[in-house]
Amino acid sequence: MREWLVDPLCGTLNYATGSQLVAVNVALRAGPAAVADPFSGEVFLTDGETAWVRYGAHGEADGGDRADGDGNAYVCGDGQAAIPVRRAAGGQGSGPGAGRRPVGEERLAPTADTRLVDVNLDPPFPGAPGFRAVDLLAHPGFVERFRPRVVSTTLALAWVAAGRRAAYVTDGGDLSGSVHFAAGIALCRAAGCVVTGVDGAPVGPGGRGLVVAADAGTHRLLMALIRGRGRDA
Repeated sequence: MREWLVDPLCGTLNYATGSQLVAVNVALRAGPAAVADPFSGEVFLTDGETAWVRYGAHGEADGGDRADGDGNAYVCGDGQAAIPVRRAAGGQGSGPGAGRRPVGEERLAPTADTRLVDVNLDPPFPGAPGFRAVDLLAHPGFVERFRPRVVSTTLALAWVAAGRRAAYVTDGGDLSGSVHFAAGIALCRAAGCVVTGVDGAPVGPGGRGLVVAADAGTHRLLMALIRGRGRDA
């Protein structure tokens, strides 16, 4: 039997306050997954082996896009009829649904070049006092090498896979079967990120939280800081 994990709105408080930092997460357990940004129109996808981002031309908060068999994209929103956006030369969209960004897709390529690390500060904090995310943010070795960000949505996991974040850290138990995290974990694994718990163990039953890094070096550094073996620990 197939089991789907669906989170229709990850970043509820962000959305309630008018912040456009939310995600829609859909994952088939041990299979394909997707993380959608409804405001940018980007959809981060994996078939379980590769990972890519598909983006539409609308650039508005009016829903996602889809393509027909001829490669023509369609902007969809509010349950209304799809509006065609045809791919022009160079990948630019044209037609009534065309916007600021071309229609197309790209393979995801993680990189730590930004040095930005998203840290989830939402309770509960099951790892305390042994691990507290807020302590990581205040660690001299962390602020020397990274720049913290707190967006409070698992859209940040997709950003690690896309090279927009160097890493993502959150406390918690086993998150592999969570509707909030399953899609992002699958996406990051397929993109080639390093994915473990905050204790460095594999993610799964008995696991603790997440440390997802763009590369092995970034992951080693974060684990050293978390374990208290980094600079000025």
